[in-house]
Order: sequence, then structure tokens, then C-alpha cells
Amino acid sequence: MPVPAADSPALPHMPLAAVLDEWAGADGLRRDVASTINALTDGAKALAARIAEGPLGGDLGAVLACGEAGEGQKALDVIAHDLMVAAARRAPVAALVSEEADGPVALALDGTLLVALDPLDGSSNIDTDISVGTIFSVFARPEGVAGTGAAAFQRSGRELLAAGYVIYGPHVALMLSVGAGTWHFALDREGSFRLVDGAVRVAEETAEFAINMSNYRHWDPPIRLYVDDCLAGASGPHERDFNMRWVASMVADAHRIFRRGGIYLYPGDGRKGYANGRLRLLYEAFPIAFLMEQAGGAATEGRTPILDLRAATPHERTALVFGSRGEVARVARYHLEPVGQSERSPLFAQRGLFI
Repeated sequence: MPVPAADSPALPHMPLAAVLDEWAGADGLRRDVASTINALTDGAKALAARIAEGPLGGDLGAVLACGEAGEGQKALDVIAHDLMVAAARRAPVAALVSEEADGPVALALDGTLLVALDPLDGSSNIDTDISVGTIFSVFARPEGVAGTGAAAFQRSGRELLAAGYVIYGPHVALMLSVGAGTWHFALDREGSFRLVDGAVRVAEETAEFAINMSNYRHWDPPIRLYVDDCLAGASGPHERDFNMRWVASMVADAHRIFRRGGIYLYPGDGRKGYANGRLRLLYEAFPIAFLMEQAGGAATEGRTPILDLRAATPHERTALVFGSRGEVARVARYHLEPVGQSERSPLFAQRGLFI
């Protein structure tokens, strides 16, 4: 059942384990999900301690190798992967997919669940003391399919049992959903995640967007047009002034949107290898989309809801647009209507040389 808002007298900063225990009750699968979330967040606490050491813990931003995505794999990426895999071994998890591993990692042979995760989102920011995070998805192990094979992870977002992220910032926070709304927890000084809000809601409308403007020249026309209209402010078709934000750490942008609304766009574009976007469907797009929908927000790949997609491979990529429901729907209209006609009056229409 849904957990009440944290300001309820019955729930004064309730510990995560107690919230999950109340949600799971005597249901066996739910108890396995609760056990897995508790284990993963224990791993996140250990990672938070390493991150808090900063340069005193060594050169955590040192590039060690080129990872699956072609990005530089950094020392802290490997540390995060090892900590989260060790944590998952203490839970009923049959196999785990990680950004830092080419294929599924086999864990408990009798595990009932599968986990997909990005151990360290935003690792390009390690050396700059900007928030980074851990993102995870939890699925039931499918019957009739080897739990340790890639085929077990060919899943739709609608099959998620739970998803969340931990953000390592000025304080460590957990955003979590088990399909009963989106819950916000904060890590206390004694090492316990405690409930801050048991009914997180994303503002339906916004005047703030997040996108990497340096890629403007590579975008498809609908995205360019949408951003142009945002930048036109109150004199443009949106009839309001927008602020622009971009952290280059998706969990940081997502957390801001949960707290005050907004929209995040990482579209596919014309660069080599970017046509289908660059974010991973299983362990980046699915969890954020699940959290957003459970909080009244929305997430698409531009038009189609992210959770309606199905991952064909463990590291499949996607474009991603998420945030305030009204603005995500507006971006979809820019893709579906010729040159954004549904948003533009003749005053704002694109004009030719003699018009």
C-alpha cells in the first residue's frame, strides 16, 4: 500500500528498512525486493564514504580503460561496480547487469530477481566535486529463461518491480519506487536512510529545461525548434521565460526536477553513434522513467513512453526526455506535428525567403 507523506505524525523520518518491511508484509516476492533494495543501499553507503574522501582517497578520477560505451572508465567507476556487485551478492539476485561489465554477472543460482544498474552515473564530474549517483532497476527473474543470460534482461519497462537512484551530493539522498508512488529518503549521520517524503510529486508544468546546448547543430529539427521556442521566452509561442540548466550528471538533473519541476532532454542526434541516443535503456532510462511516472511526471524517447519500450540487449541505448508531464507532452507534439505546428501560431511559423 502507498506510504503516507513523511509529514504524517505516524511516520517521523521512518527508516528505509521499516518502510520496506511495512510495504512487503508477508508476500515472498516483495520481501525479496525489500531485501535487495536494502542490500543495494548498503552498497551505496559504502560508496558514499569513498566519494566523501575526495582526493584524500587517491586519484578516483584516473582513467583506467575504455568502457563498453567508449567512454573512459575511471577508478571510481570500478570501485562503485565492485561495491554494488558485492552488495547484490547478499540479496536474492540471480544476475546483475552493470555499465561496467560487458555481460551479465552471475550471482545466486536460486535468486528470484535480476538487477540492472549504473554504479556511478556522472563519473565525468568526479574531479569537480559535483553530484554523482547510482541508478538501479529490479526485475523478477523470468521463468523458463536462464537467469544469468542476456536473454533474461530482454525486458519491458512495464515489468519493473522497483527502481531508484542514490545521489551523492551535499547530503546523500535516495529516490525509490516499488510501484506505490515515489519515496524520498535522506542518509542520516548514523548511516540510516530515513523517509523525507512518502508521496513525491513532480510539478505538472515548468519553465526550466536541461539540455547540452553544445550539440545544438547535431539535433533533429523538432528538438531544435522546441529549444528555440524556449529561448524565445515570453515573446515566443510558450509565452513564458525559461531558465536553462545542465549538470552532465543525470541524477543531479533528475533530483532537481523532482524537487522543483523541469524537463530534461538527451535526444538522439546526427553524430556517429548517437542516432538512437546514448543513455542505457535498462539501467538509466527505465529507472528514471519509473520514478517519474510514479511521481506524476512523464518520460519518453521523444514520442513513446520509455516504459513501453523493451530492451533487446543489456546495454541498449535510447534518447530520453523526462520531467514535468505537460512539458514532456509538448516535446512529443513537436515530434508528431510538422515543424511544431501544434505549438506555433502563424506569427511564429518558419518563413521562407519571400514570405
